[in-house]
Parts: sequence; structure tokens; C-alpha cells
Amino acid sequence: MGRPRIVVVGAGFAGSRAARTLSRLTRNKADITLLNPTDYFLYLPLLPQVAAGILEPRRVTVSLSGTLPRVRLVLGEADGVDLTARKVTYTDPEGRSGELAYDRLVLAVGSVNKLLPVPGVAEHAHGFRGIPEALYLRDHITRQIELAAAAPDPETCRSRCTFVVVGAGYTGVELAAHGSLFTDALVRHQPLREGMRPRWLLLDIAGRVLPELDERLSSTADRVLRRRGVDVRTKTSVKEATSDGVLLDDGEFVDTRTLMWCVGVRPDPFVEGLDRPLERGRLLVDPFLQVPGQPDVFACGDAAAVPDLHRPGRYTPMTAQHAWRQGAVAGHNVVASLGVGTRRPYRHRDLGFTVDLGGVQAAANPLGVPLSGPLAGAVTRGYHLLAMPGNRVRVAADWLLDAVLPRQAVQLGLVRSWSVPLDTAAPELARVPDGRGAPDGQGAPHTKEDSHGHQ
Repeated sequence: MGRPRIVVVGAGFAGSRAARTLSRLTRNKADITLLNPTDYFLYLPLLPQVAAGILEPRRVTVSLSGTLPRVRLVLGEADGVDLTARKVTYTDPEGRSGELAYDRLVLAVGSVNKLLPVPGVAEHAHGFRGIPEALYLRDHITRQIELAAAAPDPETCRSRCTFVVVGAGYTGVELAAHGSLFTDALVRHQPLREGMRPRWLLLDIAGRVLPELDERLSSTADRVLRRRGVDVRTKTSVKEATSDGVLLDDGEFVDTRTLMWCVGVRPDPFVEGLDRPLERGRLLVDPFLQVPGQPDVFACGDAAAVPDLHRPGRYTPMTAQHAWRQGAVAGHNVVASLGVGTRRPYRHRDLGFTVDLGGVQAAANPLGVPLSGPLAGAVTRGYHLLAMPGNRVRVAADWLLDAVLPRQAVQLGLVRSWSVPLDTAAPELARVPDGRGAPDGQGAPHTKEDSHGHQ
């Protein structure tokens, strides 16, 4: 019998950790293939700092080939899985089809932006799940401040320097926190009309920010945001989005050219095509991360409904902390299924949370101990440095430079609005002019991108 063929689909927190574990445990006695649209692992928690100009994009992207020895990287998007023939079909970056045969399969396809049936949102809002979206928002925010400073009337100035973030979970809170500091820094070089300053709105239908976390962390984040001038509105949602602003459910219309959609994520729809039982769009697995009835298929991360053994009848939440640890267990159990070691169920209790609020501010509760202010900021940054699988020195260097030097307020113009639609199933890829990466062969529109950035 030849060497077993192991295919891992997806290189997020779960997939990259599974591949790393497999590489270590198989000791070069198996052929491990990692299928992913990009050649890097994205450290998503630091993405708001990319949008705010603190970190360069490459700092939060860790080379897969450079950090995963004995793992073959195949660039492509998975199209489907033939469970009977044991094959994964995919499309590579140049549009060519391919297939990968496997003896063991690990599905770690992750999640995509969560959409709600709100008129205009898909056309006028942008998500925050990948490098292209972060680069677009950094350019867009910079452009709006520059255009606001040169606006011919107060109404246009006010509209351009108003930024609306929908969703007060981790991503929305951190984006609003870093964004408000970023625009304050921009207007020091591009002063607005007298009496005007950038305005940030953070909206959520929940009764408080960070509703999934401890109330002390929530109150700390709320206090820091309001102190910076962020207009935090709870129990508020968007009724409609237009090219000129957003209509709130209380009837107020907010003039803005920027709508950032951070209401959460949903499992990658890829798993729906497997014709296996789902739980709210997530692929059902047993406590050993194995797909029932498919002893050769494992799943982990956001797209897997993993039983929470500490809370019977419930499933682990879709967080990076769980995905990272599930990836390690999946790798271990795959090797056990090949006759090396004993499989083990997934068990994990949350060790605490950290929320980076920009500057020296943060909210954290490591091991249940609530922290705030500079101490929480130090703990948060220390945690991120320890959690990153690479680029630690470069990230620390960027933080140091940001502390002593002004940020570079320039537009790179690398990503256009149509390249990063909210409804994409692949937020890690930007659409390109010839239509690759766009659904139904749609490429760039022929209209010139307007100042709002949505054409």
C-alpha cells in the first residue's frame, strides 16, 4: 500500500493548524496537500489595524509554504467533493479545473460575510473578511477625508466624513475604535471646515456592544468608544442603504458615503453541496470531528458544527479560538485513523477574550480576570504576538513605528469598490477586470468609480 493521501481544504485558523499538526505527526510518511485560494494564512484579528494604516498587509499574512514543511500547497477554490470517489474538484487562479484524490479529507473552509435582507446593503456596503476589503477601506476612508477637506459646502463635508459601522461584535467594535483614531490623525493634516470633525456611528440591534462577552468587557469598550466621540447606538438597525446614506429603523436618515457591514459571519456555503446533515448551515460532526457515516472525512472550524461537551446539546461558537484548537484535534485524529496514536474528542473552555480598542486601550479578561486600559492593551498585543504563527518581529516593529511616527495618509488605489462585493463567497480574493473571481463571469463594470466608491 502506498503512502496515505491527506487533503486539507482551507488554510484559515482551523485548516492551517490541521496541516501543521499533520506535518508534525506523520513524520513524512504521508502525502499532505493543502488546497487554498491564497498562499498565505491570514491572521484575521489584526485586520482592523491594516485598515487603519498601522500594519502593512504582509504583516498579517503568513506564508503557508514557508511555515508548513512537508505540506504541498495547491492554489485554488474548492468546487465540490465526490465522497464516493474520494476526490475534491477545484478551480485554480487562472480558471483551470483540477482534482485531488484523498484517503483522508479535512474540511476547514471557514466562513463568509453574513447577509441580511436589507434593501441596498449588498450594493452599497462592504464587509471585512479579507486583505482586499481592508485595503479598499483604508483607501476609501483616506479618500473621503481628503474630499471632505476640499468639499464646496458643509453638507458634502459632513457626509463624506461620516462613517457607519453596522454590527458591534468583535470586528465592528475594533474597526470603529481604530477607525476613529485613524480619521482623527488624517484631519490633523487635512483640516475640515471649522467646527467639524469625523463622525463615527456604531449600530447594533443588541442592547449593548460586544453582546456575546462579559458585561464588564462590554462596558469598558462602550466607555472608550464614547470617550472618543463614537456615536454608539444599540437596539438600532439599518432599514435601507442607498448611495447617499442609510435609513435607520427609527426613521433617521444618516448622510454618509461609507457603510461597513460587520454583522457577523455565516458558514461557507460550500458545505451545503456535500448532501450531509447540517446545523444552521454548518456541517454536523461528532466530538472527534468526524462526519457521521464518512470515516475518511473530518471537518473543523466555522463550517463545522462541533458538539460542545461542556454544554450538552449545544455547539461550539464560530470563533478563531475554537477553530485553532479544533484544527490541532482534527490533525491528531486523522493520524489516529491511520493507525498512529489514539483519537480524542474536542474539549476546550474559553481562556478569556481580548478586544483591541486602539492606541493603548483594550478590554481583556485573561483566565477570567477583567482588565482595561494600558495593561489590557499590553496583554492584548502580547497575546496576538504569541498566537501568530509568524511575522512577530515585523508586527512588533510596525507597532513601534506607529507609536513614534505619523501614519502615511496616502491612497494606493490597488483595490476598487467592485472588486470587493459584500456578497462574495471568497472574501480573500478580489475580483479582477477579466471576470475571474466574479460570479457568472461578471467582471468590472464599465462605469467610472464615483466618489462614493460604489460604482
